[in-house]
Amino acid sequence: MSALDSPNTPRPLRADARRNRERVLAAAREAFAAEGISVPLDEIARRAGVGPGTVYRHFPTKEALFHAAILDNMERTIARARELSAAADPGSAFFEFLGGLLAESTVKRDLADAVGGNLSAQSGADAAHGQLSPEFVAPQKTLVALIGSLLHRAQDCGAVRPDLAVDDLMLVLKGAFMATAQAAGDEQRRRAFAVILDGLRAR
Repeated sequence: MSALDSPNTPRPLRADARRNRERVLAAAREAFAAEGISVPLDEIARRAGVGPGTVYRHFPTKEALFHAAILDNMERTIARARELSAAADPGSAFFEFLGGLLAESTVKRDLADAVGGNLSAQSGADAAHGQLSPEFVAPQKTLVALIGSLLHRAQDCGAVRPDLAVDDLMLVLKGAFMATAQAAGDEQRRRAFAVILDGLRAR
């Protein structure tokens, strides 16, 4: 029996099933970002415009859907980082990516946690050890590596201070995620973003 014939090999989804899955994921991303994991699956089905059975067919538990939504957010962020890694202006690409990441983190706490390697137990970390569960490890490493590539390119063109290491940047981002989550409003959040990004620029 070939690998393609193996019963353990998942069959590709039909086009309509794939569309339904994407609609459920989009509705879940918005619902979880706004209201947390307490949103019922039936409500997510309603927002996606599909029946509850469709949701349960793709995601048998709420935790499975929550994990899938986190991974989907991470994959979208990875794709954006890859796209900007080839930009003609590395400095602008670096600050555009970080600005978008900080802005998204205010409504997608799971994305901020994933970038920082600090997903809660409810989101998929090992409850006993506080570590990322295996499904999140590889994409988190990929994302950090891409952020490092964006940083090095921006440093090479003189846009970012040369003494900043990748580990330093990740620490800055963790602090920024925490600080901006406590902002009193959008205006204070924008000022905080500007101060954080300005501190990374070459002098």
